[in-house]
Amino acid sequence: MSDATTFGPDPAAALESRYREVADTRMRGLPFVNPALVVEAVGFAPWEGRWLGVMVTPWFMNLVLAPLDPSAWRSIGQGEKLRYRFPAGDYEFIGANEPGVGEFQICSLFSPVLEFEDPATARFVALHARKALLDAANREVHVVEERSGPIAQVEDALEAPMSRRDVLRGRFLSDVDVDRG
Repeated sequence: MSDATTFGPDPAAALESRYREVADTRMRGLPFVNPALVVEAVGFAPWEGRWLGVMVTPWFMNLVLAPLDPSAWRSIGQGEKLRYRFPAGDYEFIGANEPGVGEFQICSLFSPVLEFEDPATARFVALHARKALLDAANREVHVVEERSGPIAQVEDALEAPMSRRDVLRGRFLSDVDVDRG
């Protein structure tokens, strides 16, 4: 039974230990592994009741969310997806669980990481990616264009949600005047 007032420990050391083990075994010598990089947990700090940081390995760089405050954590199964809203926008994280670490969630930044020349550069990018995620100035602005004409109508109809009943009744383009001639 879990005490709701407990807080999860900083996962950085456990993540580093686990991924060093993986680097020394399963990843050794694979062509997509960058031998210039090392395993490093970067910038782990609390964010909205969760640990947020970046995991750098010789084969990937991922944002990581891990439990801190049990009341703020939402468990998902390994491989399942969950979207989080950050000041810079919405990002999808995938559930993970590693021995010695427990559950956490990841969002890929780079995979593979062959373009990084050294650990300092990878660490610099990781810290700035984390910082950019928390900056609302980085939010993507969506411009809504006004569209008209038959092609726009067909595209809009195709993008509209459709129920199974719509499909069975042939309501694919019911609001679009299409010359079937």
